[in-house]
Amino acid sequence: MSRPAALLLAVLLLAGCAAAPFRETPPVCMAAVDPQQLLARSRQELPEHFQLLHSVVFDYRWRAFTAIGMVDVDRPARRFRLVCMNPMGVKLFELSGDAQATTAHFVMPALLEQGGDFAGTVGADIRRIYFDPLPAGETEVVRRRQAIIFRQPADGGTLEYVFAGAAGDLVEKRWLDADATPVWTVSYYEHRTVEGKRFPQGIVMVNHRHGYRLTVRPKESAS
Repeated sequence: MSRPAALLLAVLLLAGCAAAPFRETPPVCMAAVDPQQLLARSRQELPEHFQLLHSVVFDYRWRAFTAIGMVDVDRPARRFRLVCMNPMGVKLFELSGDAQATTAHFVMPALLEQGGDFAGTVGADIRRIYFDPLPAGETEVVRRRQAIIFRQPADGGTLEYVFAGAAGDLVEKRWLDADATPVWTVSYYEHRTVEGKRFPQGIVMVNHRHGYRLTVRPKESAS
């Protein structure tokens, strides 16, 4: 098992059933959609500061492990705070971070015994899921019949944003390395509007390089 996968496996202590798949976004023709208007509308509907109570299922080699967490995200300030516990209410860890670094306020000693950068591993996944939900700066626009894809250089590879569906929601964000090989993918499902802001009701993150999968199911949200 790779070190990042081993760290996350240690976090999610309780074995359980894997989460059921979320509903796919119904496909619609995107031929008449203006990419810049799509981005402008998405910015208006983007929640900037929110709290989410969520369950997380981690899948690794046909096993599933469950945890419950509260995440507080401030996108303009690029800050987050995450508290996670197992389903019995035992606190596993509390982290906070910004765009560059993650601080561990509490980590269960058993997790620290796994070695490696525990806080950095979890913090990186939180940034991938919740930060940078829209492309910024110069982008390449790729039109598909049922999707609009924005591409931009990032970290020596390419970051892609895929928008689809009747509401033109972000349905996938992925990073490809210099060889165009997918390294990680975040998929967003079942969007709904809460006080004028759009929230996905299901999130699946797959780390292709390290072979693990996170399924995030928000329980409550506040803009």
